[in-house]
Amino acid sequence: MTSSDDSSRDDFLHRVHGAVAAGNRPGGAPPLPERGDMGYQGAGTDPVARFRAELSAAGGIAHIVPDTDAAVARVIELVQAQSARRALLSRGPVVDALHLADRLRCQGVEVIWVDSLTAESSREPFFAADIGISDVDYLVAETGSVVVQSRPGEPRSVSLLPPVHIAVADRSQLVPDLFDLFVKKPGSERPVLPSCLSIITGPSKTGDIELKLVTGVHGPGEIHVVLVDSR
Repeated sequence: MTSSDDSSRDDFLHRVHGAVAAGNRPGGAPPLPERGDMGYQGAGTDPVARFRAELSAAGGIAHIVPDTDAAVARVIELVQAQSARRALLSRGPVVDALHLADRLRCQGVEVIWVDSLTAESSREPFFAADIGISDVDYLVAETGSVVVQSRPGEPRSVSLLPPVHIAVADRSQLVPDLFDLFVKKPGSERPVLPSCLSIITGPSKTGDIELKLVTGVHGPGEIHVVLVDSR
């Protein structure tokens, strides 16, 4: 490559960088305003009610319970209503506090801990499970969304492969708006994001086939959120 080629490449990259910095706007155009709170919706005066309404509008069901005992009872009711025989169970501070494994086994349900599976042994349990029960990282009131970060031993498959997903959460995990997920951490120039973040809004849907909305094609056909609101 000659020096003229290097110069042409550098000139081109300089123009690209300049266009990106200027927002690809024509010369002389006024600068774009700071976004500030533009687009921020919040959750109103009652984030729990807003979450329930938005999740319902998206096709999911929120179960608001006052304490962990009520949460256990509701999860067992949901599992029994599905006549589920096999359940995947993930880890997390809220779901661990419910001690669901023994209680579900007393109901005749086979419980498989997700973190006990390996890449070689996980395929059959994931596809054979009737229900996946998971913790969450956040709930978004504005959109009724469940937010789950994937981690070693906690794959996103538990919320994607079983036909029914039960998410267990505490009110402290509820944020008002989607923008609240991406706030900057102290001392950081940008939000700290995980390598894989699933934002789940209602059951799986597709409109690819004859433009008709079909539920449960690419993932769970039902999503239930058991939310402990102990205020």
